[in-house]
Amino acid sequence: MTQLPEEVLSSVFGYPSFRPGQREIVDRLLSGTHTLTVMPTGAGKSLCYQVPALMLDRPTIVVSPLVALMDDQVAGLRANGVDAACIHSGQSRDQNVDQWLRVAKGGAKILYMSPERLMTPRMIGALQKLDPALFVIDEAHCISKWGASFRPDYEMLSTLPDHFPKATVSAFTASADVATRRDIAEKLFRGRGDTVVHGFDRPNLSLTVVPKTHWKKQVLSFLEDRKDQSGIVYCLSRRLTDEVAEALSAEGYRALPYHAGLPSEQRKENQDIFMSESAVVMVATIAFGMGIDKPDIRYVFHTNLPGSMEAYYQEIGRAGRDGLPSDVWMLYGLDDLRMRRQFIDQDGQDEDHKRREHKRLDALLAYCEATQCRRATLLSYFGEDPEPCGNCDTCLYPPVVIDGTREAQMLLSAILRTGESFGTAHIIDVLRGAKTAKIEERGHDTLPTYGVGSEHPKQYWQAFIRQAVAGGYLSINIEGFGGLVLTRKGQAVLRGDEAFLYREIPKSKKSERSERRAVSLEGVDPDLLAALKALRRDLAQERNVPAYVIFADATLHDMCRLRPETLDQMAMVSGVGPKKLEDFGTQFLRAIARVDA
Repeated sequence: MTQLPEEVLSSVFGYPSFRPGQREIVDRLLSGTHTLTVMPTGAGKSLCYQVPALMLDRPTIVVSPLVALMDDQVAGLRANGVDAACIHSGQSRDQNVDQWLRVAKGGAKILYMSPERLMTPRMIGALQKLDPALFVIDEAHCISKWGASFRPDYEMLSTLPDHFPKATVSAFTASADVATRRDIAEKLFRGRGDTVVHGFDRPNLSLTVVPKTHWKKQVLSFLEDRKDQSGIVYCLSRRLTDEVAEALSAEGYRALPYHAGLPSEQRKENQDIFMSESAVVMVATIAFGMGIDKPDIRYVFHTNLPGSMEAYYQEIGRAGRDGLPSDVWMLYGLDDLRMRRQFIDQDGQDEDHKRREHKRLDALLAYCEATQCRRATLLSYFGEDPEPCGNCDTCLYPPVVIDGTREAQMLLSAILRTGESFGTAHIIDVLRGAKTAKIEERGHDTLPTYGVGSEHPKQYWQAFIRQAVAGGYLSINIEGFGGLVLTRKGQAVLRGDEAFLYREIPKSKKSERSERRAVSLEGVDPDLLAALKALRRDLAQERNVPAYVIFADATLHDMCRLRPETLDQMAMVSGVGPKKLEDFGTQFLRAIARVDA
């Protein structure tokens, strides 16, 4: 290596100097140190491995999850005069053979591949003859079962050190909590590598969360002053995606839908328009986003609650990659939370995975309910301890808070005295003096904190704990079955060195059940509900049974909200089991289709 990294950076890529943190990663990879790099979206992670790849004598293999992402990376390198190759399913066999020969003959020094294509015996054997110097795992959070985006095909990459013991293995991600980072490093490096975290903060993003009331009015109000800007509006379902895109188009916005239900040609056309033109609104499900590198996305708006803090961080990271001020908004409704819980419970049979995803959702809920700096709440989830940002809704418009130091000390003491090993439900039972077998078996009914919080109902303590997590006084140990753990700030409150302020938790005379019933009518089309009730009545009369035996009201509300189009989607409706799906599913699908026609 006769050139310096700065010389390659300048002569090939045209940049006068590295951004903060980039040179450190370049040096580590050039020295052969296995490295996991956690770097904010838009911080320039590609150059961290592309520069070393051009300086090393042997090939570099880059593992990427998406064909479009590979093509974009290769096109970018070729635009800079770098001969790079890619092998993937979107190309013909002859094209892939040609790409391979360019690497094998030494023309291309960088080869992009998917994990499925790489981890085959034939490809492993062929690559062993080329003796690669460096492997790069992009979107590395996909390798970990602790992560929110685990992909089984990525886990196969953990055997790379066995097949290529002389190669340096590097991994890059923008979103991985502490547990996920630890798991990635263990799988790829087996204790012989480093983890470098260059922070998660995107200070140019202004963060806002507001309660969902009328999504259409709220989206239009947000976009009113942004008609000349490009942005992304994320929706939970395909149907809502189409509905939002149509509503925005009717108001004069150039709004394009993007979801897996559209033909691939239309998705590609819409994405190309969004990437190449200005003042375009992409209304999309999470099917859109990975690998999108449009620098001037001025806003990301969530009409629904994302699936986790990691997913939220990835999605908002698409805004403001040019470093200019950009807005991030989320509408937060209780129905979204219920649906997210339902999605998790219906996702396969792995109970540990479900538990972890519920805890991740708990953390996102705490973020939504934050009373202090929202950015600090977000970054504390990823293990950082920042100062208030002055650029989020809770900093700019602080909520009215009250002193809850006494209640916080009750809570923190109960957590500490029970060994920081239990989740919310058990801690609340201890505080309220519940008589459960779990409490009696562990002797927790003899603790000084047993029953000290009995004056407050369970719902109060649930909200209180969420705010304590949001404020960084407690953390949730995802690896430890969701146990609540005191942080440094929490310990200070327990000692009396710091006060605990929280948003007042309103007391309601309504029962929890009646509150849920009131909330559940949000988003229910009265015409569709009437049609479903009529069908239910007819079916009940035919079978001479009460209407609720066919479906409960809550199930009909869920159908109105989800508007399923297939039996698979109908199976996701709360209260539709396999037998009722078989007996009634098709008839209710037809009724929904008639109203929607």
